[in-house]
Amino acid sequence: MRKPDLAAAIADKADISKEKAAEVLNAILDQVQNSVSKGESVSLIGFGTFEKRSRAARTGKNPQTGAAIQIPASNTVAFKAGKALKESVNC
Repeated sequence: MRKPDLAAAIADKADISKEKAAEVLNAILDQVQNSVSKGESVSLIGFGTFEKRSRAARTGKNPQTGAAIQIPASNTVAFKAGKALKESVNC
C-alpha cells in the first residue's frame, strides 16, 4: 500500500474527502519526522514506536575490491512494532 492508497482508505473509513485525508496523513507524518529528528520518540500505543538511534563509526569492506573502508558514525530511525501489530501479523 502506498501513501495515496492509505489516504483513500482513511477517507473511506472516516467519511471525509480524499484531499482532507491526505492533508491529515501528511500532517501526522510531518510531526513524526520532526519529533524523531529532534531525538524524541513517537509511541503509538498498539502500533509501535519510532525513535532515533545512533550508529557508531565502524570499519567496512568494499564489495568490489575487498579493501577496508571507514564508515562514519550516523543516525538512523528505528521502528519497534507494538504488541497489537505483532499479534495481527502472527494470526
